[in-house]
Amino acid sequence: MRPFRALIIAAGLLFLAAGAGAEPKVAPGYKLETFNMPGAAFAGLSRDGEDLLVSDLASGRLYSRGGDGKLVPFGPIFQHGPDVIGDPTGPYRVVRAGDAYVVAQGWKPADADEDQFDHALVAVDLDGQARVINSDFWNPFDLIVSDGTYYVIDSARNSVERVEADGRKSTLTTFGRLAQAATTLRSLSPTEFAKGDSYEVDAVPTGIALRDGRLYVTLFGGFPFLAGAGKVVSLPEAGNAPRPQLEVEGLNAPVSVAFDSDGEMLVLEHGTYDQKEGFGKGSGRLLKLGKTTGDRKIILDGLTRPVSVLVWDERRIVVSELGGNLHFLTDEAQR
Repeated sequence: MRPFRALIIAAGLLFLAAGAGAEPKVAPGYKLETFNMPGAAFAGLSRDGEDLLVSDLASGRLYSRGGDGKLVPFGPIFQHGPDVIGDPTGPYRVVRAGDAYVVAQGWKPADADEDQFDHALVAVDLDGQARVINSDFWNPFDLIVSDGTYYVIDSARNSVERVEADGRKSTLTTFGRLAQAATTLRSLSPTEFAKGDSYEVDAVPTGIALRDGRLYVTLFGGFPFLAGAGKVVSLPEAGNAPRPQLEVEGLNAPVSVAFDSDGEMLVLEHGTYDQKEGFGKGSGRLLKLGKTTGDRKIILDGLTRPVSVLVWDERRIVVSELGGNLHFLTDEAQR
């Protein structure tokens, strides 16, 4: 079985079509505004000056959203559509890097011919011309840029890859499998998981952020996506094969991580999973963790399959959802 299929990861069950859920609930002191584009499946978010960059898995398009609130497509239309197990694939993430845009493009759709941009890191110049930086990935889901070096999450390989501007690639770290509590697994299937049995799932890294020389990575956790099994770990940007350090545990399928202007961590939880219903409508949420205490505060709740969180400035945060929503959260206490 191919690794990316076995994981059922960010190009898998995570991206089943999102249905309408309950209205998101915002914490006191915050204001929420939502933009919806029918039929879209928004994924990656990043900032390009005063413009918001968004990738859409439903159309294979990259969009730029300026101050007028309009989404303007740019660059080529990337391959998109269901993969061999029926899950959407396409451009997961786009970031601005110098005079180009860099895209993490997923595995090829099942009904498409092989394409040079499949499972690749792709540069798109300002004229819209695309070239492959490196295609030695299984499923590149997220990336950041630091001093001309790309750090790419390969969710299917359970790894963080370091890619130089000229395309040279090295593996920074590969995450081991995560042990699951037998008691929790028995609640899912008493006949399949005997008392005392141990069980491990793939780590499934998803989101990545850089703070004070350390890379922070969300570990989504593989099937059966147990509640509380997700983690955030960190590792130094410099060095090779560093040992990850646990930062946060007990998370529900964390998919993205960021830091606000005060250095407090934001973690976006994809939600809780039911074996019959899939990821629950309205079960996703955005957490803010106290910098010194680690206390968790839910600042946005009731999300349905959220994908990315972006800190825009000291007041504003943006969250994407597969249902074609962009949520703009404003801290009204920050003036």
